[in-house]
Amino acid sequence: MVYSDASQVFGELISGDGKKLLSEITGFLPEGLTVRTAQPHLNTLNAKLRSRGYAPDLISAALTLTSLRIQGKAKFGEAAADMFFTRDGLEQATRGVIAERHAAAFVQAGAHAVADLGCGIGSDSRAFAQAGLGVEAVELDATTAAVATANLSSYPTARVRVADVTALDIDTLRADGVDALFVDPSRRTGAARGSQRIYDPEQWSPPLSQAISWAKTIGRVAIKVAPGIEHATLPPTWHAQWTSVDGELVEALLYSPAMGLPAGRSACVMRSAASGTVFSTLIDEGARGNCAARVAQAPVGVLGSMLTEPDPAVIRSGGIATLAEQFGAHLISGSIAYLTADSLPAAEWWTRFEVCSVVPLRMKAIKKALREFDPSSVEIKKRGASIDTGAMQRALASALSSDSDGGEMTVFATRLGDTHRAILTRRLDHAGNRTSH
Repeated sequence: MVYSDASQVFGELISGDGKKLLSEITGFLPEGLTVRTAQPHLNTLNAKLRSRGYAPDLISAALTLTSLRIQGKAKFGEAAADMFFTRDGLEQATRGVIAERHAAAFVQAGAHAVADLGCGIGSDSRAFAQAGLGVEAVELDATTAAVATANLSSYPTARVRVADVTALDIDTLRADGVDALFVDPSRRTGAARGSQRIYDPEQWSPPLSQAISWAKTIGRVAIKVAPGIEHATLPPTWHAQWTSVDGELVEALLYSPAMGLPAGRSACVMRSAASGTVFSTLIDEGARGNCAARVAQAPVGVLGSMLTEPDPAVIRSGGIATLAEQFGAHLISGSIAYLTADSLPAAEWWTRFEVCSVVPLRMKAIKKALREFDPSSVEIKKRGASIDTGAMQRALASALSSDSDGGEMTVFATRLGDTHRAILTRRLDHAGNRTSH
């Protein structure tokens, strides 16, 4: 069979021969595959499946989906095995555990029905429906909307429609019973223009100002924004929260006043643990009452016995000064987000390093210092220094001993005050023991 377009292939994939094919592929594959280990198995299946009479386009789509489901476990756990993805859709989808947090925020705010505007493949809509909320999911791209429909097919309270969110009548949504909005503006140009990031919030679709204005009609609103957004562009009476997962910055979200959070900024730091995901929230004290407040400047001082690298959510939210005040720490340079003191406790807000040596930021001096500690490997970090970390890593390889048991060292290429320096350190775990990253 020859298919006319991608949407027709996807339509077949979620019914009839497609379902049967996906089931066969799953049966052929061993359990516990990763993205890397799965590919050889998937490659060998192509010819075998063609001999069973399946159309080449359908086989290609099914193998691609199977690969994306394996990849999707990192975001959705075992639930990914039954979900539908496009490559771009998976990349842009909200992680399952974060989508659950979004849903919980709407439930706590008293919402009953959420319009998910720019729903993508439906990851947030799925969490909203699982939380018992009614869902009106809106997506401009028809194929992506079809994927979202497949992912929401088990939830009778959710429906998907194809529409341009910028042309929606918010009054009509309210009249239809929607009492909350989740807005994920498109922040990239189209494929024809290279799919480039758009940095101006007023060039997003919808523009940030339009999304904010919708709160005048439907009070409960949450808006995804670029994590690097300028604080001065944020609505002062709203709450902005940056979220990281295991040290990776994954999103920034604006909450309208009706969502129940105080005006200001915060960092939500999420860490994986044996018992599940642990959440911690740090309020930026300098922004209490004003989401758009300028970031407070932390004090600057001399390098202590310990150096910390704050979590990126803390940095982006402007919470460095709050951390410094709470723990008696200070910056090593005015614009460099490394905090230091002679003693600092283990905390979810940062990674700690024991300072071992400080030398000029010159290769010869760094190599000489490294040989004194005899590390087996070295990690390079930089802030405030114009160096190529990859080239530096290769240049320092000659200072490492392959049979050494000296463990890993981390070299910070940065500034102390106004002077460029290399700080040689050992990473510490929560118990204060030296460890590797």
